[in-house]
Amino acid sequence: MAAEKYPIGIQTFSEIIEGGYTYVDKTGFIPKLVNEGKYYFLSRPRRFGKSLLLSTLHAYFDGRRELFKGLALDTADVDWTPAPVLHFDLNSENFKDEDGLVNLLDRLLENYETAYDVSERNTTISGRLERLIKAAYDWSGRKVVILVDEYDKPLLGIEDNIGLFEKNQAILKGFFGNLKSMDRYIRFALLTGVARFNKVSIFSDLNNLNDISLNNYFADICGWTERELLESFPDGIRALAEERGESFENTVEALRRYYDGYLFAEKGSRLYNPLSVLKALYEQKIRPYWFTTGTPTFLVNRVKARRIALDSLNDSICSAEALLEVGIGSPDPVGLMFQTGYLTIAKYDSTRERYHLSFPNREVEIGFAKALYPLYIEGEKKSDSSESAFSILSFQDDLYDGNPDGFMKRLQTLCKDVPYESQTEAGYRNIVWLLGTLCGTDTLAERHSYKGRSDLEIKTPGYIYVFEFKYDGSVESAMRQLHGRDYAGHYALERRKIYLIGANFSSGKDDRGLTGWQIEELNR
Repeated sequence: MAAEKYPIGIQTFSEIIEGGYTYVDKTGFIPKLVNEGKYYFLSRPRRFGKSLLLSTLHAYFDGRRELFKGLALDTADVDWTPAPVLHFDLNSENFKDEDGLVNLLDRLLENYETAYDVSERNTTISGRLERLIKAAYDWSGRKVVILVDEYDKPLLGIEDNIGLFEKNQAILKGFFGNLKSMDRYIRFALLTGVARFNKVSIFSDLNNLNDISLNNYFADICGWTERELLESFPDGIRALAEERGESFENTVEALRRYYDGYLFAEKGSRLYNPLSVLKALYEQKIRPYWFTTGTPTFLVNRVKARRIALDSLNDSICSAEALLEVGIGSPDPVGLMFQTGYLTIAKYDSTRERYHLSFPNREVEIGFAKALYPLYIEGEKKSDSSESAFSILSFQDDLYDGNPDGFMKRLQTLCKDVPYESQTEAGYRNIVWLLGTLCGTDTLAERHSYKGRSDLEIKTPGYIYVFEFKYDGSVESAMRQLHGRDYAGHYALERRKIYLIGANFSSGKDDRGLTGWQIEELNR
């Protein structure tokens, strides 16, 4: 059994420390935050440690030095003088309700107004916050700390409701808009969220807010590096390795492939998702955990509406501005996919000042495919989950057992249920990519060879499938391209059995869908 105690779902710093849970020390980032700046914004994906970071800062500004014994902050050159802290958590309300945001802010303000004996309460949200900050300053004689957790929760997921979105946006504008005028009473402020919505007041009126989301120094402030994982949870990893019947090193590689890979600045470290790692060590099973907390519907719908080639997402290109700005009318979902954690930085092109993005790991790729699959297959939306699971398992058996003809026959049947808007070349290719990904294979799009790029390649432990798709073309032309451009040439030394598959999809009225295919086995 592992000696570590896993803080699953615990986001309060004091509870982790006092409860004897394993804490991955991130307090070394606090001195630079508090000594070299005042107003900050940090964007990170959900369940990535933002709430714990704010709770840690709250404990520091409360002056609770005893909680930091043995941690990096304990010996750092910082001011331990306590300060009044206004900590607003916007993550605990159903904001699809018309008055959800107003009701939550009213409760949060009322609690602090009672604590600081504010008897006269202004009727406006912004006025009440101003009065509260001044009251906390007068009550303590010290400047005030403001911590806001998930500021954007009232905006995420309601973009289809334009009226409510604009209402909540106006409320946030009123709540945060006058902070700048209260500067003389404020010691420190940090706002966190998933998305950086443009045209929201905190990024326009409060123009002295320092966005550290892509900052190299703070790149690792949330999430765990592999060194932190190995140092903090060696017993848990050993127990997991024993359960899996494999070596410690192979288990680390499995954890890395499934949960590692997040990068938030070009000079940062690759990071693990803390939630998924904790669940894997506690359950002693490596499986998807993060995406089961819910893939944002608005994100899935935006990707589908844009008819994006899903296989191309693994090499998306984006500017820094596009990564950080998200608006209700923004047509390109790539920036939002980065901020929500479905894409991450693969590399940075300093010459062109562009970021190349990719899926961070298998957990995210599979989770995203699972969320999108029903939108592309009309029949799957109507079937129950057991039928859907059986369908995927059957495709998986075909791929892992070397039965490409069976795979293509199932695909032909599946394509009969494809909604009209997905009956395009990109739509059909998206379906095959989704199937390959959900089957747990290595699914690669447009793999480069010296003569061109294949449409799709699917790899299992025993087989490699190289696809060329035509739309309103012919199977013969697909096969000629597979051979003429030698798409399988880079597998010359491969011991696995290789299949070339040429397929044609038709837009015809009477023969729409997958109309034919040809399979050729390459004997090695």
